[in-house]
Amino acid sequence: MGGAVARGLAQGKLVATSDIYVSNPSVAKLHALKEEFPNINITTNNCEAAAAADLVVLAVKPWKVEGVLDEIKPCLDYSRQAVASMVGGLGIAQLSEWLDKGCGALPATYILIPNTAIATKSSMTFIASARSTAEQDQALLDIFNELGEAMLIEESMMPAATSLASCGIAYALRYIRAAMEGGVELGVRADDAKRIVMQTLRGAVDVLAASGAHPEAEIDRVTTPGGLTIKGLNAMEAAGFTHSVIEGLRASTKRN
Repeated sequence: MGGAVARGLAQGKLVATSDIYVSNPSVAKLHALKEEFPNINITTNNCEAAAAADLVVLAVKPWKVEGVLDEIKPCLDYSRQAVASMVGGLGIAQLSEWLDKGCGALPATYILIPNTAIATKSSMTFIASARSTAEQDQALLDIFNELGEAMLIEESMMPAATSLASCGIAYALRYIRAAMEGGVELGVRADDAKRIVMQTLRGAVDVLAASGAHPEAEIDRVTTPGGLTIKGLNAMEAAGFTHSVIEGLRASTKRN
């Protein structure tokens, strides 16, 4: 995800590629990123990257966050720098505890949850904040709106939002796969089925975006009495389509 964010930012216009610093213990990954974006800054030294940033983004495994923060805390200036975590399930309270230097000062702190589509500038990104200014919030929204769409939400809503968008991208892809398999059974070649389903989903999204209507209103425009579409919808509902989607979303909000 860290690489996806770096690639998305490097393709945007609000942050100069020369102002992006990426730290990773994998030299091979860093060199691959540098080949794509020659002006990006790469290093294996976390402190070097963090000290240069106005916004420090943590994109590491959950069990590594505390160690990374212990490493970079001495290099951070909380009066001018903000810290954002992209680690799912890690709250602002815990981040604040790990960021505490014992002097009472803490930085503007964010939970930042994009999805993998950020690499193609089409992410749905959620942002929750603490100790930030309205100007800092707007700057972050501007940056991530350039990489798709960004929304500032309460931290308490982050599990639900993550389920819909971050987990949800996998659920949407699973629907595409299922529809492809159905198309193959009906005699359509797999590649053609994928192309058809992808364009159909683009069309559905564009229709909703253009009309602002509730999905059911657009469904009503497609279905006719005794027609094929209503027969298909009823068969899907009988198999538990809506219930399965809701149960999947609920399951993905639960933490062990």
